[in-house]
Amino acid sequence: MYEINFNAPCRVYFVGIGGISMSGLAELLLREGFTVSGSDRNSSGLTRALEAKGIVVKYGESASHITSDIDCAVLTSAIKDDNLEFQAIREKGIPWLSRAQLLGQLMKNYKTSIAISGTHGKTTTSSMVSEILLHGDTDPTLSIGGILKSIGGNIRIGAGDYFVAEACEYTNSFLSLFPTIGIILNIEEDHLDFFRDLAHIRSSFRKFAELIPAEGCLIINADIPDYQELTEGLPCRIITFSMGGNPADYYPDQITWDGFGCPSFVLHGPDAGIQDFRLQVPGLHNICNALAAIALADYLSIDRPVCREALASFAGTDRRFEYKGSVGGVTIIDDYAHHPTEITATLSAAEKYPHKTLWCVFQPHTYSRTRDLLKDFAKALSLADKVVLADIFASREPASLGVSLGISSEVLRDEIRALGTECYYFPSFDEIETFLLENCINGDMLITMGAGDVLKIGENLLGS
Repeated sequence: MYEINFNAPCRVYFVGIGGISMSGLAELLLREGFTVSGSDRNSSGLTRALEAKGIVVKYGESASHITSDIDCAVLTSAIKDDNLEFQAIREKGIPWLSRAQLLGQLMKNYKTSIAISGTHGKTTTSSMVSEILLHGDTDPTLSIGGILKSIGGNIRIGAGDYFVAEACEYTNSFLSLFPTIGIILNIEEDHLDFFRDLAHIRSSFRKFAELIPAEGCLIINADIPDYQELTEGLPCRIITFSMGGNPADYYPDQITWDGFGCPSFVLHGPDAGIQDFRLQVPGLHNICNALAAIALADYLSIDRPVCREALASFAGTDRRFEYKGSVGGVTIIDDYAHHPTEITATLSAAEKYPHKTLWCVFQPHTYSRTRDLLKDFAKALSLADKVVLADIFASREPASLGVSLGISSEVLRDEIRALGTECYYFPSFDEIETFLLENCINGDMLITMGAGDVLKIGENLLGS
């Protein structure tokens, strides 16, 4: 594997530079003195922000983008062997790294590298941890998967000893990292286009846990079934948290809710200390995320009042139950949820938010995930009063796959209707927007949901 010399900045080219993680890493290298360029399919807010900082971004896929002055290339996991730029990189003998390998090499430069993993909650928990470290004046370096308002982006370069990053399990990319502290939030079936089954996923998380050195620490959710299989024999310190269903070092009690579904709770910790915490983000799942962040803060000896203040001030990240505005008395929220468990968490949180009718506009993400979790998707979406489906966002998969798998949004619509929930499908965003304008009324809540570009629907309704 090619090793980047961070003391001798060179020319680095990112294939897929517009991704949230790739764009952050590109900006980080730019700030470290590297000459950075890259390509992406289309212009976006992230690519335009990179261009404004002086990074050259080329659009479309072309071998001509790969010039002989490139010293190293970085590729996303979505790049396949038939990619024209990847082919040109290999033909020219240009060394290359995966996104995860670059992230792992960056981690080596810090005394304390914190990798936050799990099927769900990585971005929110990474953001909570970031807020705590910022409030604690630790001057951390941050690479997170969402836009954190307090830093005005998803990347921050600090002079301190701490590096915070998300650790994604897809294609086992998190096994390229070098964490001194790891967090495992949860483990469920997902990315079944890569993993065989849940057992395969669990084995990868075990390998991730084994990356942590003896002097390090693993913070893990004790509500993960048989979580001890993941921790048995590890030389590092183990800290557990739970929503109260299982014995753990950290758990909440006396949970209450404000008028917008945001919780307060009493924390029980291993030091026998009990303290009240209040969150500005809704849902039970965010209490769970906060427990992991609090456990980490205690491990790092950050004063509890600092931790409380940081969590009380954290208002979430972009696309995580994000309030977008209101039009005609209809509250519009956007959320990144694209897995049944995430959808359940978001819609359950929405139930505690003032509304008449709860509308969910959902854009399924990838044909394989929609097919593999079809009935779970239908059950989760049925928590909304009314559901509107957009076409499946193919992402890294070819459009022909939907036909070969026999999966479409119409199939999901029929599953939802069979559960007794009102559900509609429209093939275009324009048709969805027209339908919503004609049917949503004053006092309703509308959530645009999915990992694709479904947020445009809410923004168009608001006139953004």
